[in-house]
Amino acid sequence: MTTEDKWVEKAYRNLVGKRIAHVEYMDNKEAENNGWGKRPLCLRLNNGHWLVPMADDEGNDGGALSTTIQGYSTIPVLWTENHPVDVALDSLGEK
Repeated sequence: MTTEDKWVEKAYRNLVGKRIAHVEYMDNKEAENNGWGKRPLCLRLNNGHWLVPMADDEGNDGGALSTTIQGYSTIPVLWTENHPVDVALDSLGEK
C-alpha cells in the first residue's frame, strides 16, 4: 500500500458520509494563540470533529478554501485584530 493509499483510506474512514454540522470563523484569540495572523473558516462535522484549513502541513497560518461553487470559488481567511486587512470578496471576483 502506498503512502497516498494510506492517507486516502484514513480520509475515507474519517470523512466520507459525515455532514458539516456547523461553520464559523476561528476567533481572534484562538488564531493568535496559534501564532496566526489569519482566521480560517472552520467546519465542524456531525461527529464533533473540526476541519481547520491551514496554510501548510506545519500549521504556519490559517488557510483559505477553494470551491467549485459558482460565485463562491474561494472561502477567504479573515485577518486577526492585530492584522486588520480583511479580504474584500469583490477583490476575489466574488459577488
